[in-house]
Amino acid sequence: MPEIRVRRVYDAPDPDDGARVLVDRIWPRGLRKDAARLTEWAKDAAPSTELRQWYGHDPSKYDEFRRRYLDELSGRPQRAELGKLRALAATRPLTLLTATRDVGISQAAVLAQVLRQPVADDAERGGDAACWASLVCPGCGAIETEGHRPACPHA
Repeated sequence: MPEIRVRRVYDAPDPDDGARVLVDRIWPRGLRKDAARLTEWAKDAAPSTELRQWYGHDPSKYDEFRRRYLDELSGRPQRAELGKLRALAATRPLTLLTATRDVGISQAAVLAQVLRQPVADDAERGGDAACWASLVCPGCGAIETEGHRPACPHA
């Protein structure tokens, strides 16, 4: 099972974080981009603006939010993003980051649950995980066709 963590993006980076991926659609308030030390920003894995606004992180709406969000994750761009995240998790620990105060009832928690599950069939996976896995650099976690991260030993 892949090692997947959920943390607040405002928390200091930890050496054990592995790949650090922001899973919010909008940039967190008051955070400098260089301070986040992100591997990726997975906007397509985030809930739609409409769903996020409806939910408002109201704990009483979490179960319905989770159901609606899982529905959204079945879209083509979302499946592609899930494939990238699975590929990252296959090579090293993956930390999903969100600005949400209560990460236990956030989209990051739902995503972590989804990514920890084995992929059941090709219809769910859509082939993305297999396609992306070979493109992930083991040194920096970047998609190699998009260029390596600074100071990557494989660049």
